[in-house]
Amino acid sequence: MSDIKRILENSVERVEKWVEEKGYKGYEPFDGLSSFLKPFTFHNLFLERLLQQLVRQSPSNLRPLLGVKPKESTKGRGYMAWGYLNMFKLTGRNTYREKAFRCLDWLDKNKAPGYVYHSWGNHFHYSSRSGRIPKYEPTIVWTSLIGQTFLEAYELFGRKEDLNIIKSISNWILQLPREETSEDICLSYVPFKGSYVHNSNMLGAAFLANAAQYTRDKRSLEVAGRAMKYSCSRQRPDGSWYYGEDPIYHWIDNFHTGYNLDGLKRYSETTGDNTFDRNIENGFKYFRKYFFEESGCPKYYHNRRYPIDIQCASQGIDTLVNFSNYDGGNLELACKVAKWTIDNMQNGDGHFYYRIYPFGIRARAPMIHWGQATTYKALSALLLKVNSN
Repeated sequence: MSDIKRILENSVERVEKWVEEKGYKGYEPFDGLSSFLKPFTFHNLFLERLLQQLVRQSPSNLRPLLGVKPKESTKGRGYMAWGYLNMFKLTGRNTYREKAFRCLDWLDKNKAPGYVYHSWGNHFHYSSRSGRIPKYEPTIVWTSLIGQTFLEAYELFGRKEDLNIIKSISNWILQLPREETSEDICLSYVPFKGSYVHNSNMLGAAFLANAAQYTRDKRSLEVAGRAMKYSCSRQRPDGSWYYGEDPIYHWIDNFHTGYNLDGLKRYSETTGDNTFDRNIENGFKYFRKYFFEESGCPKYYHNRRYPIDIQCASQGIDTLVNFSNYDGGNLELACKVAKWTIDNMQNGDGHFYYRIYPFGIRARAPMIHWGQATTYKALSALLLKVNSN
């Protein structure tokens, strides 16, 4: 373990330095509609998606040519704060606590405009097959994951301002549209329409359940339980989940499966509700079996390798660390994935590449949340776990 500790320490230090020297600014995979070419899509959804995907999928970074600038990211700040909290736990250094507080205070000041309660979204327009999400419009995924960082900070330091934000986030989630039956509910991805997929539903439910430990809000616990019932009752017989139930969402991928598992495990542990233990067991078996190669290389989809994406690497490490108490082999696999990722996807200046395509073609554009912050958080969590063993 001493070798992997040194490798992790070096990698974490390098990516941390890169992010801080860049002022927490970078690109994002889906920021193509920030280009000066957007007016020429004529508000046509197909043309918007075409421009966005051209920028996203190109191995060469087209953004500087198209007027897309590096920007600060709310989720990037949230994940960096979470990583700083991990490093504080590991080292006890007050500098990490202060860095985390600065990120959390920045997030407080930069919540989504137009909403009373705390929530966060993208700093760019987003278009997909299911429609548009305007710039700054919050999503439950970003809000729940950032909210988990505030929960981590509150559990460590007990700041009253963090608890107030946790309550505010809970209120925002509880006001979201829902797909509802007599037995279960699915929380909407966005507040301005009903949009229903599993990872957002389960992350929102996990946050509500965890927050209720401190808010004592029975409504949050009820909603969380019914939301988990929705997604768990729709888990496929082999343990997998489609991204969503609508046929346009019928794919199975690495990092959204990781979100589902982490959310479900957090719900179970914070509520003591063991109703979904079998769902967790079957889901994790599927995750471990289908999303990693023997070398440690993370796969994007259950049935094919490419593209090798940094988000799959970081979330894969995170989920394996989260489940390391289930089986000692999970920590070993997390270390293998981390070493493969560092060896193959970390640049000499410290930043992680976005993707690797067939024939070893690398997309080297430095993403801020998608590549750097998520990987910093994952590697720091792994380093903390390795040092505790």
